[in-house]
Amino acid sequence: MRTSIIAAVALTVGFATSALAQTVGVSWSNFQEERWKTDEAAIVGALEAGGAEYISADAQSSAAKQLSDVESLIAQGVDALIILAQDTQAIIPAVEAAAAEGIPVIAYDRLIEDARALYITFDNVEVGRMQARAVFAAQPSGNYVMIKGSPTDPNADFLRGGQQEILQAAIDAGDITIVGEAYTDGWIPANAQRNMEQILTATDNNVDAVVASNDGTAGGVVAALTAQGMDGIPVSGQDGDHAALNRVAKGTQTVSVWKDARELGRAAGEAAVAMIGGASLSDVGQTKFTTPGGVEVDAMFLAPIPVTQENLSVVSDAGWIDVDTLCQGVEGGPAPCN
Repeated sequence: MRTSIIAAVALTVGFATSALAQTVGVSWSNFQEERWKTDEAAIVGALEAGGAEYISADAQSSAAKQLSDVESLIAQGVDALIILAQDTQAIIPAVEAAAAEGIPVIAYDRLIEDARALYITFDNVEVGRMQARAVFAAQPSGNYVMIKGSPTDPNADFLRGGQQEILQAAIDAGDITIVGEAYTDGWIPANAQRNMEQILTATDNNVDAVVASNDGTAGGVVAALTAQGMDGIPVSGQDGDHAALNRVAKGTQTVSVWKDARELGRAAGEAAVAMIGGASLSDVGQTKFTTPGGVEVDAMFLAPIPVTQENLSVVSDAGWIDVDTLCQGVEGGPAPCN
């Protein structure tokens, strides 16, 4: 991913990015989450570098609105679409509509089970493994809770599969017992908090660790734990949200698997420009991926990094977060907060 996709594909298809005066439409499932603003800035930067313009729409967690949003973007004459799908199945008619108009589609960070969409994401099964490894290292036995992502997002199950790979031996040995498990509708932190509160009530607070599938759900979990005086038990997350990284520094979250959204956004923007210029899905994709439904799609997978107190400086050194924000409210603590 360090090598420019535009430069590589331009040699293959023979187009000049400087000559482009095209528009790329981005459909966000819910732009309210902190992380998508970082993705957007990277996408916009890559599009501008390739001579393309950016327009967007926010579906506000509604699959129906997202379909309408994509129809509107197509009507505005976009030359490529980047879609962060709210619902992997409900969005397929939008892909069909785009294909009918010859508009290339990128499934951004969330799978769309359609071979006409290029899937660009991080390795989500490995993210799940990284989450479970970090929690297991901190708490190798006891009662575990699994707070999953949205039931309409295939990533939720990819993550859960990776988590299970790491924990299965300890479960089989009787060292770990999963005492609660719940999907989080819409990945919404308040829903994760409510699920965690219900599990704590059902177990009489007999919980030793929580594998939460992203930083938003981890925030909900930590809020529920804190209300019971249980903050500090191992909790996982992902995305490198600033609030989550601060929780890692404070010790209320064990790991945030950092997926550098700047690289992902840049990759998607460059891929969109490349496909506007004539590159095929296979020109831009780096591998083939078979979906849970048996559909083979062209895909590009980036590598994630688990961030714990042991390597917390990696995110500040990379300019992802400044030290003051990372270490706010931390006394002593790990580097660079000490």
